[in-house]
Amino acid sequence: MNRRHARTCRPRRPGRPPTVRSIRVLVLRLVRENPNWGYRRVHGELATLGIKVAPSTVWEILKAESIDPAPQRGAATWADFLRSQAEALLACDFIETLTLTGQRQYILTVIEHANRRIRILGTTAHPTTDWVAQAIKNLVMDLEDAGRRAHYLIRDRDGKFPTIIDEILTDAGIQTVRCGVRVPRMNSIMERWIQSCRHELLDRTLIWNERHLRHALRQYEQFYNTHRAHQAMRQAAPLRAVPPPITDRGRIDHLDIRRRDRLCGVLHEYQHAA
Repeated sequence: MNRRHARTCRPRRPGRPPTVRSIRVLVLRLVRENPNWGYRRVHGELATLGIKVAPSTVWEILKAESIDPAPQRGAATWADFLRSQAEALLACDFIETLTLTGQRQYILTVIEHANRRIRILGTTAHPTTDWVAQAIKNLVMDLEDAGRRAHYLIRDRDGKFPTIIDEILTDAGIQTVRCGVRVPRMNSIMERWIQSCRHELLDRTLIWNERHLRHALRQYEQFYNTHRAHQAMRQAAPLRAVPPPITDRGRIDHLDIRRRDRLCGVLHEYQHAA
């Protein structure tokens, strides 16, 4: 073998080994959970965990996933804030509807961001200051009895909310956060529930009077909290976890599902036969 041939057959120097998959997954997780972190911040967090990689490696991982490695990737959005503070957040709003007599009714509702539990505080044709204040006092007592600790309540600037309710909430350790003018997305969780309530109940029911409306709302509240599946909660209900999947092939081949009607069939619930 001549010298020239020996030079061409000489094995190449090994390059940088590929990044371990678990490190790549961890880098992407850190970025997903901390949108304002740049690649240097991620590299620092890896160092505190004893994981030794080069900053350029973190950069390459992010670029390969089409993620901007720079800190200016984007500030946290309002939706990110709502998700991060869900355990401490409540939201409330009024819904307006008409009875068959033409009377306008106002429904005051509160929703918990963490588990989407709805609390219908009441309905009235005259939402006076005293009525709204008493409804908020009842809410505070219900939260205390349930051991539920909230720190913020989001509401809009509707004139039906008197300033006294802010004092009641402050005494209970809850700070009021008012939405911007004509910015309904700041109270998006509540607005989404209002849409569901209208679509599933109010638009499909002939409401005779205030008493009938209270009955319908009570039924819908129970249905929403104990049975209705929520995509944001992986198909669980606010007060009911998703049951374990059925593994028995015999039960799957012979499903016996019964339907339970609420409000004369306006709402349907499906359950396994006992």
